[in-house]
Amino acid sequence: MESERLHYAPGVPAEIEPPSYTLDAILERSATVFPNSVAVDFLGRTISYAELAHQTRKAAQALSRLGVGRGDVVSLAMPNCPQHIVAFFAVLSLGATVAEHNPLAPPKELREQMTRRGSRAAIVWEQTLEALAADGPLSGPVFLSVDLSRELPHLSRLLLKLPLASAREQRSKLRGAVPAGVASFDELVRKARARRAPSAAAIDDVAVLIHTGGTTGTPKAVMLTHRNIASNVEQTKAWIPILTAGDEVLCCVLPFFHAFGMMAAILGVKLGATAVLLPKFDPHVLLAANRRRGITLLPGVAPMFARILDAAAERGEDLSGIGFAFSGAMALDGELAARWENATGGFIIEGYGMTEASPIIAGSPVSSARRPSTLGLPFPSTEVRIAAPNDAPSPANPHAGEILVRGPQIFIGYHNDPEETAQAFTEDGWLRTGDLGYWDDGFLVMADRAKELIINGGFNVYPSQVEEAIKGMPGVRDVAVVGMPEESRDSRGESVVAALVLEPGAAVDLDAVRRWTQDKLSHYAMPRSIAVVADLPRSQLGKVLRRSVREQLQGFELKAGQWRAKASELTEATGEAFEAFVSRFQEQYSVTREQLSDWLASKGESLEGLRSRFAERAPSPESIRAWFAENFSIEGLKAWLSSRSQQNSNPPDKANRIGPDASGQPA
Repeated sequence: MESERLHYAPGVPAEIEPPSYTLDAILERSATVFPNSVAVDFLGRTISYAELAHQTRKAAQALSRLGVGRGDVVSLAMPNCPQHIVAFFAVLSLGATVAEHNPLAPPKELREQMTRRGSRAAIVWEQTLEALAADGPLSGPVFLSVDLSRELPHLSRLLLKLPLASAREQRSKLRGAVPAGVASFDELVRKARARRAPSAAAIDDVAVLIHTGGTTGTPKAVMLTHRNIASNVEQTKAWIPILTAGDEVLCCVLPFFHAFGMMAAILGVKLGATAVLLPKFDPHVLLAANRRRGITLLPGVAPMFARILDAAAERGEDLSGIGFAFSGAMALDGELAARWENATGGFIIEGYGMTEASPIIAGSPVSSARRPSTLGLPFPSTEVRIAAPNDAPSPANPHAGEILVRGPQIFIGYHNDPEETAQAFTEDGWLRTGDLGYWDDGFLVMADRAKELIINGGFNVYPSQVEEAIKGMPGVRDVAVVGMPEESRDSRGESVVAALVLEPGAAVDLDAVRRWTQDKLSHYAMPRSIAVVADLPRSQLGKVLRRSVREQLQGFELKAGQWRAKASELTEATGEAFEAFVSRFQEQYSVTREQLSDWLASKGESLEGLRSRFAERAPSPESIRAWFAENFSIEGLKAWLSSRSQQNSNPPDKANRIGPDASGQPA
């Protein structure tokens, strides 16, 4: 471990002092130290730390009256908003556990999650409630509704009441039809009395349950204790020792139901920072918030940073105040990192982690010792080792093995799933990340996901390396590489397949791909076949889901080096029916094809994937609509769409907004 610590930035300790506080105590302390400082800026409406703590105590009293107490689980399903923060800390102060949910998830998925978690109460955005109710009667937890418009600036709330088309449209993005019998969380908090009671939480209690599918797609709930999350907060804070308590402005654009977004928000409270809450990502809304507040800390993912840079360049915006950006969830391109740092004059820290690690494991040092294209260095008090397949430690060398981790931020297991928990750890207690990596002079380097490693002729092929070799090829917009079983008689494992998204009008075949990569890859790593697809399935944060690509290809057949939808699936009638359905769908819900594709991507699906499976039904728009409704909630799509502005009907600076613009007027 010594070689890793040698590259630490000045002032970063090798070990953190173990935290002795619960998460709810963080808010109480900041309310005492920074009572009049702005804790939250929600689209222009501000709340002080004293008021935030006051509202949290009232919310705890209201939930207590509903029977919520120590050991209970309370589900939260809403975008980033003040009510989310209030509910989060209120639940924790009662000694209960927060279960975070994606408010735009399909209703069936939400119901199953809440049932599996045994939630006593569920605090849910109105639009999510509307979608749940459309799926069937509400049952299980006590449901409470959240009205996002309630926390807007006063003038914006008044303007929303005007009998104008623009006001109606804005209301439809923020509000939803609340089912009969569901009480308002906002009203319960308003009527409750603030009572300052001792925290019922203990440091080793489970604080948060975060849902993750991992690489297998099997839904699991990660149990993170107060100690786990507090440790990662302290580790992140120690990584940037020059942060100033009370002076920072943190942009909370990553959703709180994602571990990265949640931990960053708690870090902001720990620092007494102003949290600029954005219920969804829109670069223009973020730029307006930057003009209003002066963002100094920005956690995000690579595609976000690219869009912010493009939007800023388009409008001549100054980004020089953003001192630190944190990039996670996927690899950060070196060219993009350089563009960001040139535009801001600050640092962009590439982090490596996973939900099970609260979530950060390693990061690039805030110094000239940084090395692009690596995962950086293990965080303070974090041990990382590279193991061979039999879990025996291997020496630090370029030969990849599974990355194993141990530290105070590592989760205690999956909720109600002892078998999955046992498989997540080695016998001596190290977390199996499922990632392959190696050491390079103390820096951790990612090879690939262990479960996505391709074995071709006895050789290991790393999909990310093949993807990197293909990127930049003329005519190729995007690429994902997966392994498909060899079907030849002399099968030697898996064949390397490149799924390509082409630029409009481009034509690329297998020979062209192999010629392009012949001087970049070993012979065994070069693609043996390709598939041309309309788009690639991605996670909520934009990460390509290779398992979904593989599933999609399973419905294709291989001919002359290219995977194509089977003949029965590509009949003219089926193609016409599919396009008729998509066109009718776009017209009915006023959605562009790109937005529909984005929505499907948020579900791990793609238009191309749907097209390849439509032959299972009669080739008619009616049967396709029935299939679609069976697999995806139309109400869920409506709720998702209502949270997005129509890109083609608004000026560029108002596209995809929720809430008011920089002037406080409804967009």
